[in-house]
Amino acid sequence: MSRSPSSDATSSDATPIGQTGPLYALLAYGSWGLLPIYWKFFIQVPAIEVLSHRIVWSALFLVGVLWVQHRQAEFRQVWQPKFLRGLLLTALLLAFNWGLYIYGVNTDRVVETSLGYFINPLVSVLLGFVFLKERLNRSQQLAVVLAAIGVAYFVLHLGTVPWIALGLAVSFAFYGLLRKLLAVAPMAGLAVETLLITPLALASIGFLSITGQNHWGLNWPLTLLFLGCGIVTTFPLLWFNNAAKRLRLSTLGFFQYFAPSLQLILGVFLYHEPFTLTHAVTFGCIWAALILYSVTALRQQRSV
Repeated sequence: MSRSPSSDATSSDATPIGQTGPLYALLAYGSWGLLPIYWKFFIQVPAIEVLSHRIVWSALFLVGVLWVQHRQAEFRQVWQPKFLRGLLLTALLLAFNWGLYIYGVNTDRVVETSLGYFINPLVSVLLGFVFLKERLNRSQQLAVVLAAIGVAYFVLHLGTVPWIALGLAVSFAFYGLLRKLLAVAPMAGLAVETLLITPLALASIGFLSITGQNHWGLNWPLTLLFLGCGIVTTFPLLWFNNAAKRLRLSTLGFFQYFAPSLQLILGVFLYHEPFTLTHAVTFGCIWAALILYSVTALRQQRSV
């Protein structure tokens, strides 16, 4: 973890990077897919308190990792006025996304959270079309339409809007769009983002403490779980960065569906959440859209 970037070309035992890339991708997306298990330990704790601790401990852990990796110059470079305003906005989007996800998991809506992250790539495509003037071919247009049909079918047949899924998809898509426009390194950028909203998180923890509603320090297991929020946030990002250095973008794109697939499996088989015919049709439309989108993207990359 303290290796210099130049040593990322090969592993310490001379294992080709092409072999370690899939492993890092599986570690990253697998851990993200299994995160509901971790957040379920906080089921009696308000989502805002869990979120606040996640922000604080993630900030400390991320800064520590950058320090150990001797990336202080990269970290300092991000602290420029031209970046900070944009990073504050992305930090607020990320906090909303994290908090909504924790809330969704702990209100027994893991299936719906998985739907959100299945929809997310298609929302990103739509935002690229609207804001970056990226052209969509017919296959990509059809993929977006299929996703819209799936969500519309869900609303019509269940009589409710999957607002958690849509909130997760839209917030993370806008987060990705804005981070694409900000020329900052992923790890250093996330460290600064969490630091920018740490005062809000500390204020929230302080208010809960003053009003006697906080859970910090009540018992050792829960306190250790709060501390672990920084670890479960940072390590998957480290693994993802290593995977991104070793794999083609198209290959990495296929791995991203591993996380919501695991979440869906957990929601249905571990937490016994309902999965009706309506869910099956909705997910079927989304999966068909993702297959169409992924195959089209792969063909485009191979033709370049």
